[in-house]
Amino acid sequence: MMTSELMSLTWVVALSAVMWVPYILNAIVVRGLMDAVGYPENPAPLAGWAQRMKAAHYNAVENLVVFASLVLIANAAGISNDTTVLACELYFWARLVHLLAYTFAVPFLRTLAFAAGWICQVMLLLQLI
Repeated sequence: MMTSELMSLTWVVALSAVMWVPYILNAIVVRGLMDAVGYPENPAPLAGWAQRMKAAHYNAVENLVVFASLVLIANAAGISNDTTVLACELYFWARLVHLLAYTFAVPFLRTLAFAAGWICQVMLLLQLI
């Protein structure tokens, strides 16, 4: 049976797996299909929101390495409690808010969402050590 923590990890992975779709669609609209899938010398810039979404996606992938590692270590060690469940659930929502706040350039909220996700990682780490 899948634990709550592993289910949260699955949702975080699913979110990370689809983040690229909107900014690639923007690349096709802005650059045309051939330049979007090719290597043009001087590509037209993406829309501001698409550039920010791409950066949010990179940030999500970078942080997924840490989050997934912590969840998998906790699972392997048989550590599951109210704190780990809460941290994992909050992490998903923090990453979703981070994506939206970054994409739509919402001041302060992006940083608060990132910090919330980091705190969730710390919560998991503290359960392991």
